Amino acid sequence: MHEFLLQLPKVELHLHIEGSLEPELMFELAKRNGIELPYATVKEAKAAYEFSDLQGFLNLYYQGMNVLRTEQDFYDLAIDYFQCARGEGVVHIDMHFDPQAHLQRGIPLEVVMAGLLRAKEEAEASLDLSVGMIMAFLRDRPVEEALRVLENAAPYWKFIDAIGLDSAERDNPPAKFQALFKRAKEIGLVRVAHAGEEGPADYIAEALDILDVQRIDHGVRCLESDIVVERLRESQIVLTVCPLSNVSLKVVDDLRNHPLPHLLKKGLKVTISSDDPAYFGGGLLANHLACADALGWDADVFRLLNRNAIEEAFTSDQRRKELMHRLESA
Repeated sequence: MHEFLLQLPKVELHLHIEGSLEPELMFELAKRNGIELPYATVKEAKAAYEFSDLQGFLNLYYQGMNVLRTEQDFYDLAIDYFQCARGEGVVHIDMHFDPQAHLQRGIPLEVVMAGLLRAKEEAEASLDLSVGMIMAFLRDRPVEEALRVLENAAPYWKFIDAIGLDSAERDNPPAKFQALFKRAKEIGLVRVAHAGEEGPADYIAEALDILDVQRIDHGVRCLESDIVVERLRESQIVLTVCPLSNVSLKVVDDLRNHPLPHLLKKGLKVTISSDDPAYFGGGLLANHLACADALGWDADVFRLLNRNAIEEAFTSDQRRKELMHRLESA
């Protein structure tokens, strides 16, 4: 099974590029930029990657990204992950990035975009890896700020496939960002949103009704509402579920008890992704292997999950056909 999953062409729809910052690269960038880290060693940093909830993770996540200062830093961050993922059989990544988290630190949007776009271009030219771009907005920040960032990003709209909504879900319902998502729709951008991770099933319904999203990131708590489950089944809205993330953040206590099998049994369109691989135990291959071990899935389940992901990936029709052919040949 390990060999099959390694060579299986895998597609990731839910990856936060800032969450791919491995401790080794964090130390390297800190040294380059003259930044003092709160850890003496890589081992000490890794030991801090234990979380009791989403907020505990976010505190460390924002602290870690403080080493990202220059275009080269953002390029190094992205290309390192792209190379690692490609080596593990990943053929497409839809990448979230958080401009507000960098703007708050005084890092201009131009710096962020230049580094990430250069890495994307190189990956697509030399790694046989396609990359979708999701400009994500922080739901614990004011909607007015998000709207300003979106408008200021106008020179980059042509490079952006979608906007997203992430960060602390609790007490930050999707409805708060209605104006932002309305504007994104006017621009012609796809809309996606985190919902039903630590927030209730009602947040999934809100994201569908008020934000008019085409994708739900996470969504595992949909099972708390038969009505929401039926809506998702009928519409075949894709759920980008992140198994190892859910265990790390205590959304589920054990991967063997994950609701993924129930989601599939209900006929929902499910994919799996790594979310923040540096913090949650590894990338897409690690998530596949962990699910095979904990849930006993066979090859057909993994083909189905990646077929779903290929169908929903932000890529060209030609690339989609190519990836589907490769999946069917695996």
